Amino acid sequence: MVERQIVHRGIRDERVICALREVPRHKFVPQDLESDSYEDCPLSIGQGQTISQPYIVALMTESLRLNAEDKVLEIGTGSGYQTAILARLSAHVYTVERIEVLLARAKEIFKDLGIINISTKLGDGTLGWEEFSPYQAIIVTAASDNVPPPLVKQLSEGGKLVLPLGGSFSQVLTLIEKKEDGLKEEQICGCAFVPLLGKYGYHRE
Repeated sequence: MVERQIVHRGIRDERVICALREVPRHKFVPQDLESDSYEDCPLSIGQGQTISQPYIVALMTESLRLNAEDKVLEIGTGSGYQTAILARLSAHVYTVERIEVLLARAKEIFKDLGIINISTKLGDGTLGWEEFSPYQAIIVTAASDNVPPPLVKQLSEGGKLVLPLGGSFSQVLTLIEKKEDGLKEEQICGCAFVPLLGKYGYHRE
């Protein structure tokens, strides 16, 4: 998977490549889909949610340019696979998930794999997790038509935020860097994610 789908397609960060080699993706998918877990495609994890294709996980992670000392906020725990990759590359990951059954399953996998630098929260991810801010990196694993203001507020100066921006069927993976004089935005590639729900998501609550 790593050679064919990650390295061959242009991912160059050796730390990201090593993390993809070390984290067992098959542990994060339903048992009946384990045989497909290393294919370059998203897979259903139930509750209308998916685990992203390996390349997109690698691309989003590489875009953040993480350091071992960084504190990361993840919006949308989902299967927990992206969370586990981030945990290999940073000091601590704070992850927020709206769907209780998915969060409970992910927590069990983290425990089984002995990953201890992850804190989880059940709630509205569009609100972020202010208690532990600011974060050097924020990743949103669901699509939005805007950048939720609380996430911008909780991002440290010089920090990076990556998320899919656009409509409900197709988006552009976007990297945002918080500068002293405002936000710098860079478009990475087209993508398709499930919608981000919550107070500042697609369906404003």
